[in-house]
Amino acid sequence: MKQLKLIAAALLAGWLVCAASGQARAANILIVVDKPSQTMTVTVDGQVLYRWPVSTGATGFSTPPGSYTPFRMELMHYSQEWDNAGMPHAIFFTTRGHSIHGSDHPGLGTPVSHGCVRLSLTNATILYDLVQADGMGNTKVVVRGPDPPGFYEPSQPPQQKRPFLPFGGLFRF
Repeated sequence: MKQLKLIAAALLAGWLVCAASGQARAANILIVVDKPSQTMTVTVDGQVLYRWPVSTGATGFSTPPGSYTPFRMELMHYSQEWDNAGMPHAIFFTTRGHSIHGSDHPGLGTPVSHGCVRLSLTNATILYDLVQADGMGNTKVVVRGPDPPGFYEPSQPPQQKRPFLPFGGLFRF
C-alpha cells in the first residue's frame, strides 16, 4: 500500500511539472518593420499572424535600422520632445526614444513620422497586448531597409517654443 502511494505521488508530481512547463512557455514574437514597403510583419513562433501598413520616419527623421529588444511599454505615453503628442500603446525599442505606437494621423503607409513606427490604433492595441502577454524579453524588433526615396515632411512638426515674457510681452523691462 505504501509503495502504491509513492508511485501515485511520483506520477502526480511528474504530471504537475509537465503541465506547469507547458503553461510557462512564452511565444517568441518577431516584429519586422520594412521601411521601403512601409509594412510591419508580426510573426509568433515562426507563423505570420499579421501584416500591417505603418509609417516610419520622414526624411531627416529616420527610423534607425537594426535589431532591438523592447525595454519599456506604456499604455499612454506623452512625448516631451514633440509637444506632448500622445503615443498610445507605445513599445519602446531604442534608448533614443523610438517606439512603435498607435496613431490616427493621416499618411499611414508613408514615411511621415518623427522616427517612431506608427500603426493604426486598433493594430497598436493588438500588438501591445501580444507583447505584454508574452513579454518584452521574448520579443525582437527588426527595422530593415533604407529610407524610401523622396522628400517627406513629418506631419504636424513641433511648434517653436517662445521665450517667457511677463504679461504676454506688453511691457518691456
